[in-house]
Amino acid sequence: MMPLEPVTLSFSAALLLGLSFGSGPCNIACLPYLGPVFMTSSEGIRGSWRTLLPFSLGRLTGYALLGAGAGVAGLFVQYWIAGPWVRWLLGAATILVALSILRRQRCTPAACGHPQDKKTVEVEITGKPGPHKAMLPGGLFLMGTGMALNPCAPLTTVILAAATTASALAGLSLGLGFGLGAVILPTLIFALGVAHFGSQVREHLGQWRRTLENASVGLLLLLGTGTALGWIAP
Repeated sequence: MMPLEPVTLSFSAALLLGLSFGSGPCNIACLPYLGPVFMTSSEGIRGSWRTLLPFSLGRLTGYALLGAGAGVAGLFVQYWIAGPWVRWLLGAATILVALSILRRQRCTPAACGHPQDKKTVEVEITGKPGPHKAMLPGGLFLMGTGMALNPCAPLTTVILAAATTASALAGLSLGLGFGLGAVILPTLIFALGVAHFGSQVREHLGQWRRTLENASVGLLLLLGTGTALGWIAP
């Protein structure tokens, strides 16, 4: 392995780098994966945190681990994330989210072990998710982690800077700085835009609600399979 060129990157610089990445390419990469999820939700802006929180935490965790790993192992991390296991992780997580949505569709109070009270009847009528219909957060967390581990030019700069520090703590700081910047703008855009759009589509096309949900599940299954097999690159 060639010796590392000295690269200095502060926390604020990593944050700005993440903001520039999150303002453009990140939204394009995340939209095919998160868009169908929001099309299956009736909660709009108010409930968008149920999807965005685990997904964003997964991305932050991925960036932090990359930074810390590069601080310890150097540029080996860059070659490590270039392996096929990253796309396997993202593909499997996407399929897991699709299956959780499918289970939510099929889940009735009786089938899921919940009493048929007034509240659950209202849930079935309105289509709004109750406790037994909550999205599986683990799949969204892993999806976010998989998105974070996909190599890109700004992330390569952060990895190189973290590697030259030869410190796990310094690398962790750079990874978190980049992650915070990369997550802030997409979270706002998806919460205020995509989530609202999805809820409006479901409201105005109420008679096609199940068709929209089935189409979203099918798209996620195709995305997950294609990503795992390397046919689709986020």
